[in-house]
Amino acid sequence: MSYTPNLLLQNVNPVGGDFDGSDTVDIRIADGTIIEIGTDLDSKDRDEQIHDAEGAYISGGWMDMHVHLREPGYEHKETIETGCSAAAFGGFTEVACMPNTNPPIHTRDVVEFIKKKAEDLAVEVHPIGCVSKEREGESIAEMGDMKEGGAVAFSDDGDPVYNSQLMRVALEYSSMLDMPIINHEEDLKLSRPGHMHEGKVSARLGIDGTPAIAEETMIARDILLAEFTGGHIHVAHISTAKAVELVRRAKANGINVTTEVCPHHFDLTDEEIERRDFDTNVKMHPPLRTQEDVDAMIEGLADGTIDAICTDHAPHAIEEKEVEFIYAPNGIIGLETAWSISVKRLLDSDVLDLQTLVTKFVDKPREILNLDIPKIKEGATANLTLFNVDEKWTFDKDRVHSKSKNSPYLGETLKGRAEAIYNKGQFEINEI
Repeated sequence: MSYTPNLLLQNVNPVGGDFDGSDTVDIRIADGTIIEIGTDLDSKDRDEQIHDAEGAYISGGWMDMHVHLREPGYEHKETIETGCSAAAFGGFTEVACMPNTNPPIHTRDVVEFIKKKAEDLAVEVHPIGCVSKEREGESIAEMGDMKEGGAVAFSDDGDPVYNSQLMRVALEYSSMLDMPIINHEEDLKLSRPGHMHEGKVSARLGIDGTPAIAEETMIARDILLAEFTGGHIHVAHISTAKAVELVRRAKANGINVTTEVCPHHFDLTDEEIERRDFDTNVKMHPPLRTQEDVDAMIEGLADGTIDAICTDHAPHAIEEKEVEFIYAPNGIIGLETAWSISVKRLLDSDVLDLQTLVTKFVDKPREILNLDIPKIKEGATANLTLFNVDEKWTFDKDRVHSKSKNSPYLGETLKGRAEAIYNKGQFEINEI
């Protein structure tokens, strides 16, 4: 860790709020608080570190509201420390971690354990508590107690809340706590034992597929339950065209529904499985879908139907992924590459302007989770990400900060990266 309570950032271009990235300013931080924003600021404090960012953009710190840190229980895949290192390299100052750990995050003591493990790290970790005890889908977990301990939402992610009555009760309870239910949208009877998207490619390859309707039927159910209860349903890692349309219509009807999308779902299609000769690093759930679905993700981001960009960062050990495709676990790491993929697919293609793209990383995840949104203004706590949109760099294994290496982007030359983060009085510069 690098404690830097006093810092002068020179020649940065702020994005967010009243800033559109066109103005170059200096930002002075003292004791972790932004105390001055201006031009040609000089350091008068010998204890003040100076960092000339040479025209880099700066925004409020990015947040990933959907990661798997694996600890407790699966530290061979990832730990809270290594996961936060990957997050910092990717430009994230805050993450929300899913509860499919061992033990699961289903009681206050596990919530507090995770908060304690992360308290000295530059990246803030927000635990997401289970909907059901032991993630077994039978009875409601102690939601109020977990909120008191620091939980920010509830989910049984990794599996859906399959029992409709349980979901109804969960939505009713969580609405009293003003917190969302995040559901892994999957009708298990329709989806399993699928190993990829069900369609032309799966038929050609002879692999059992998961049809799009397995996601869509569960989303339709949850939208109706949200309407009935008045609760807030958040659709995790949306991936199909009809799913986006379901959310779009629900929002138009005033139902409290939000959603997120992963970069791989607006970048890659199921054809990658054939093209890459069954590389297990393109096996995830929801699976990679068709080009029509990818186009729908991009359209949903453009019109605001899809609120936030997340990664569903899902580390697995090398030996777990180096097996036949049908036996490999689902999931890929994504914290370190999310910005670059978003620049390629959304910014460079003029789908989103820079301000709007930044809100998908900064504002929207926190709005959904009812967290404070970091601001670039005098008197605000410094929670910042420095980044660029044009630097080319190669994502090789030496630049993987996660404990696991299961990424489809390994070895690729990417464009745009996070240069540094500042949070909790710590300044971390990403060297490449």
